[in-house]
Order: sequence, then C-alpha cells, then structure tokens
Amino acid sequence: MKKLLIIWHSQTGGSQALAQAAAEGAATFELTETESLPADAAQPAHMLESDAYLFVFPENLAAISGVMKAFFDRCYYPCLGKIEGRPYAIMVCAGSDGSNAARQAERIVTGWRLRKIADTFIVCTNAQTEAAILGPKKISQADLQQVHDTGARMAAGVALGIF
Repeated sequence: MKKLLIIWHSQTGGSQALAQAAAEGAATFELTETESLPADAAQPAHMLESDAYLFVFPENLAAISGVMKAFFDRCYYPCLGKIEGRPYAIMVCAGSDGSNAARQAERIVTGWRLRKIADTFIVCTNAQTEAAILGPKKISQADLQQVHDTGARMAAGVALGIF
C-alpha cells in the first residue's frame, strides 16, 4: 500500500485545519495509507517510508514558519538522494501574501528532486493586526473543500501510479 505523508505546523489553527481537511480527503481513498505528523515530530525515517508528501505551514514574517524550517533542516541531508521523483504539494496559510514562504519551500524540495503534482495552495487570512495575527484562524469552507479534494486526488494518484 502506498503512503501519503502530511507534515504540518500551525500556531493559530489555520494550517492545522488545512492539514486535517487534506487528511480527511486522502482517507476517502482506501488504497493509500495517510499519516499526518506535526513538523516537530517528523523525522527522516518518516520521509523515507513514504511515497508522497504534503507540506502545510503558516507564513511567518514572509517566510516558512520556524518549526517547519527546522523540519526541513533536520531531514534535508538524511533524505538527499533517497526520495527523488516522489510527488509533493505545498499549502501555506498566510496573513497577506504567502508567496515568499511558498517559494522557500519549493526551493528546498527542488533540492530533494521531488515532483510537484499540484499548484501551491495559499490561503490568505488577511490577518493584519496583532490580535488577528495571533488569534485563532478560521478557514473558509470553500478553501477547506479545495484542500480536501487535493488530499483525495493525491491519495488516488499515488495509489494508482499516476504520479
């Protein structure tokens, strides 16, 4: 059975909601095992045991969140040359833009020679005040549905050998 690994980090709930919706979507396709791990718990062994990856994280100060960056730092060299060609997708929960954080993650996974199978999905929460930035995030049903569908497509595509 093929395995989809969802690695996520969330400080205010937005990225966690995205990861959960994607995992629920992936679970609708029973021929793929889905594992969802917080970034601080994910290890190189998890990457090596998996066939596809979904990276979900918030944008912090126009960059990848520190916990997610620490995951990439911890796993980069142990996985280098061992996961080439495996499919991936990225989801970013951003306050206003998210493109720089997405670009950073895409550069990292390019070094791993992973294969992008979906456009990077950026959810903009429009959090611009301190209270809004630090407060719990609410993701729209439309965005959650899109993420759910992406999880389902990834699980099906991996299991069926499409990517």
